[in-house]
Amino acid sequence: MSTLAARLHLRRSWLYAIGLLVLLFLNLPILIIVPMSFSDASFLQFPPQSWSLRWYEAFFSSQEWLTSAWISLQAAIWTVLVAVPLGTLAAYAIDRTENMVGKAIRGLLMSPSIVPIVIVAIGTYFLLAQFRLNNTMPGLVLAHTVLAMPFVIIAIGAGLANFDVTLERAARSLGASPVRTFLTVTMPNLRGSIATAALLAFLTSMDEVVVALFISSGPQSTLPRRMYASMRDQVDPTIAAISTMLIAVVLVLVAAMSVLGSRNKKTTLEN
Repeated sequence: MSTLAARLHLRRSWLYAIGLLVLLFLNLPILIIVPMSFSDASFLQFPPQSWSLRWYEAFFSSQEWLTSAWISLQAAIWTVLVAVPLGTLAAYAIDRTENMVGKAIRGLLMSPSIVPIVIVAIGTYFLLAQFRLNNTMPGLVLAHTVLAMPFVIIAIGAGLANFDVTLERAARSLGASPVRTFLTVTMPNLRGSIATAALLAFLTSMDEVVVALFISSGPQSTLPRRMYASMRDQVDPTIAAISTMLIAVVLVLVAAMSVLGSRNKKTTLEN
């Protein structure tokens, strides 16, 4: 028995070690970026020989960088406001439609996450060109909404999979209309999924660069697009400073989501 326990412990230790190596492999590039952003050198250097905040100052003193950041923030917020309601309704309709039509609609809406992003970018460029929406905020929001929809549908679909349908039936039996049932019964039970969907849509828009290379340029350049152009022309630690700030924003949002999720679970259990 002790031999079996020792073998199980050894296997578990190996699994932990492999998991740790995978985490290091995935996160080490991110961890390297952070100290590089505080380097005083005029080029990317690791480890930094001296420390400074000059590249953060360079970002906040550059009108071009700030304009691109503002455009990305606006596009991300509008993408959330458009993609989450549409994705929620689509996920609900797909969940309640148990036939080939629902599966076909789901496949169509999920296709942007399956088709190579370059093909999506080319198609988006020519489609928006027909309506003269390239290099415009509405065009950028529409493109990012299409890219964010699959993640919204997945998040909402996961919430609907754990939703007790009998709650809707009870509300309907008490005289509530389908719309009122959806707004007062279904939606409150999907708060966590909706928040997750909003976070994913926001990050999808903020992080997107390939489609932005095709449909946004000049004054309408997003932050990732300008970062790409800056890396192509000249590489300086400003890129590392921006990347570090984006990492911090993501960590704060994920932490906030975790706290809200824990509170929602606690409230649900108490009720």
